[in-house]
Amino acid sequence: MQKGHRDEAAEDSLCALIAFEVARRLAYDDASGTAGISGRINAVIQKLGTLNQKIERVQINCCDHFEIPAYYLSACGPNTNAPAILCISTEEETATILLGRILPVVMDRGMSVLVIAHDDLSDTRRSQSDMFMSCCMDYLSTRSDVDATRIGVYGDGLSAPLATDLAVFDDRVAAAVCDGGLWNLARSLASVDWLTRTADAPDEEVVSARRLRVVRRLRCPVLVVAGGRGIVSAAEAMKLLVDDTPDLQLAIPRMITTDGDEVENFLTADDRIFGWLEHKLVLNSPSSNC
Repeated sequence: MQKGHRDEAAEDSLCALIAFEVARRLAYDDASGTAGISGRINAVIQKLGTLNQKIERVQINCCDHFEIPAYYLSACGPNTNAPAILCISTEEETATILLGRILPVVMDRGMSVLVIAHDDLSDTRRSQSDMFMSCCMDYLSTRSDVDATRIGVYGDGLSAPLATDLAVFDDRVAAAVCDGGLWNLARSLASVDWLTRTADAPDEEVVSARRLRVVRRLRCPVLVVAGGRGIVSAAEAMKLLVDDTPDLQLAIPRMITTDGDEVENFLTADDRIFGWLEHKLVLNSPSSNC
């Protein structure tokens, strides 16, 4: 296939992925409908893997013969030494669904991506989740086409706390799109309230001190995604900025009202997320053409 026709076919496939993601969200409560859409997304991903950047199905080896299935999208080829992003899907969504959603905004940004599913980590203890994600970091660090000093992590939905934990636990993380510790803080405060059986509001100074203590353990640039379908409220995330935390930014997805319901504009949100990662990890590096 000639390059012009190949590029046109790739563009059509990316447009199809956007359309399928919109349809999947509209059919969220229809299990049979979402299953059919997921199959079509997988078919488009396979087609794209033959047209443009290479998409691999890989297995991440971890301890005790445990393997994590993943997708790997190479930035430009085997010798690019490019940044890479570990992407973890939200709960009950497969790696295929997440890859199909982010492909339209991650292609041609000069970054490789490794995509894994939240459910492959959620059945383990927290310490094991940290270890398994570090195995993913090991995998990326040892690839010849990845710059081990420029690896980021993106956690979607309930995987945002996992991304925070990894950024705290593993100092190889160079940039993190996460919850900034807000989810674990909220759960901790709720547990304290339940144990003490008190209805009194927690002291804001105490809460602020705990919030700041968690964020300061993050030694890399951080983007907190709040509002929309995320688990972090915009009001709570704004308090992170009030706490004067260094190198932390906030992204609030736009919402579209349709038939009385609000739907997240996932395309602009993902473009913001991967544009931020590109700015932190790519733009200061030598450019290369695919």
